[in-house]
Order: sequence, then structure tokens, then C-alpha cells
Amino acid sequence: MTRPLLEVENLRKLFPVRGGMLRTSLQHVHAVDGVSFHIRKGEVLGLVGESGCGKSTLGRVLLQLLPATAGKVIFQDEDITRISKSDLRKLRKEMQMVFQDPYSSLNPRLTVGSALREVLMVHNIVPRAQLAERISSLLRMVGLNDFHARRYPHEFSSGQRQRIGIARALAVEPQFLVCDEPVSALDVSIQAQILNLLADLREALDLTYLFISHDLTVVRHISDRIAVMYLGRLVELGSVEEVIRAPRHPYTRALLESAPVADPDRVRNRPPLFSDVPSPVNIPKGCAFHTRCSEVFADCRHVVPKMGADSRGSLVSCLKYPESWPAAPPEKLKEASTDEYSNG
Repeated sequence: MTRPLLEVENLRKLFPVRGGMLRTSLQHVHAVDGVSFHIRKGEVLGLVGESGCGKSTLGRVLLQLLPATAGKVIFQDEDITRISKSDLRKLRKEMQMVFQDPYSSLNPRLTVGSALREVLMVHNIVPRAQLAERISSLLRMVGLNDFHARRYPHEFSSGQRQRIGIARALAVEPQFLVCDEPVSALDVSIQAQILNLLADLREALDLTYLFISHDLTVVRHISDRIAVMYLGRLVELGSVEEVIRAPRHPYTRALLESAPVADPDRVRNRPPLFSDVPSPVNIPKGCAFHTRCSEVFADCRHVVPKMGADSRGSLVSCLKYPESWPAAPPEKLKEASTDEYSNG
């Protein structure tokens, strides 16, 4: 087993909600609430969940575009939440981001060539005499032509602009990319092209991805493992095979059941999610998912499950499974039989 390229330990990100005459902090939005996982070099970890669950915030904290409130982000054996700004700037070459909206992430006043040239010069990637050659190489790498360097972002389609965003991220020759819903704003046919491009680049350049999406059907085609996030916390993490074919957490199963499928005869096996997502300011006590869960029982309302590993190494945070019971579980959980709380 290779050592992880990226390790996240109990990561938290809170945003203050201010009010009153003195604009004091009255409450906090729990955007990322005690998240831990790792990504090995060359791996693709898919991160899925509903809008507002904290996926994009997590991606930005990993790259230190947002400072962490607590916890560690260890990249190449160094906790980057505690390094200086100068050291962090040097590290920018190793970690980059592909944003969701390719148009708003590009400067409309710069041609594509100028935008790429700026990145190459700031980080001193190649000598000035080789800039034009490097820009052409980057454009061809993502399926564009040399003459596209003279055009402005508004002259491209959404799919082409996303290719430009990928080229800009690759310009500094990074090891790790956070792809923040890179295909959600694209047509289905274009989505497939971008996913294939990312897969090819991964193989050619030995890249490592955190691929963020709200669509499990998209994530399954590019990921090695899938992490499911709900209200700032991970509730399940395992291989694509385990999470897609045999999901354990009720939220994961609900996401799979809610995904559209081109089959008019399909019969849903489980009821849809109940109610709306609770406010991240006032997260429910106990299991945060219990207000929407079709399999809830009494202990879910006051016991917080831990992220526990099963015999396969998959992680789940649900009181139906003994590995998720707290260190000192309530008497009801102690006395319950394994069959009562098993996946049924």
C-alpha cells in the first residue's frame, strides 16, 4: 500500500453568522464538520452529496483557498494548514482546482493565450522563449488548437471553456486536482467528453483527483472510491463497487434511488427523502440524517454515530451497524441483537 498523497484529519470549517448592534458572532454555519479521509497518489476519490452539504467548501479548504477552523490537511507529509504564506504559494504548483463555472473563472479581458502565459510566468514554469510552445502544448493536450490562444473566453462554448480551465490548472504541472463539479453546467454529450479527457489526463500525467459532484452516476465512471457527504459530515466511504452496488447508509441509497434512469418501467424500492435539508446552522442532534431517514429508530435522535470501518475497509456512519456505535453506546444499542440493526 502506497502512502497517501493527501490526508485529512478531523477537518472543520465554520462560518460565523453575525448579528446585533455590534455585529457579533451569534451562531456558526457548520460547512465542514469533522471530516477525515485520505487519497493515494494516482487515485480518484469522488465526493457526492446534495447542494449545500459542504462539498465545495471542503475542496477549497483542502487547497487553503479558505482557512480551516480546525483539523489537519497533510499533503506530502506536511500539514499545509500551518505553513507560511510564502511556502503555501510554492505549494500552489502542486495543487490546483478546476471550477464549476468555466466562464466566471476566466478573465474576460484576457485572451486564452494571455491567461495561460500569466500562469506560466508567475510560477516560472518555462523560460520566456518557450512560452508560446508551452501554451500550444497545453491547448493541444485538452483538445484545442493553437489558434484558440488568440480568442477571448466569450468566443468559446461551455465545453471549450472548461477545457481551457483544465489547461490552466495543468499549466503549473500539479500532482493533485480538485475538480469542483466540472461537468454540472454542461450538456450530457459534452459531459462525457470532459470526463473522458480527465480520465486520459490522469493516465498520461499520473494525476490525483478529488472529483466533486452531486450526481452519483457521473462519479461512478471516473472514481476509484466514493465518499458521500451530508450536512458537512461524511456518512459513507468505500470503493465504487461497494457504494454503488451495495450501499449501506440510508442516505446513499436514497441518492441512488433519486437518480434519473431512462427506464419507464423502473420501480423505486424505497421512499424518497423526507422533508428538506436541515439548516447547517442548527444541525439536528444525534444522527444529522434522522429527520429525513425512512429507517430511523429511537437512538438516532440523540446518539451521534462514528465513522466506523467494516471487514472490507469500507466506512459508514449509521447506528444500524456496530462499527458505528460510539465508544460507550447507550444500553439500547448494547442490548440490541446484530440482526435488529443489520442492513435489511
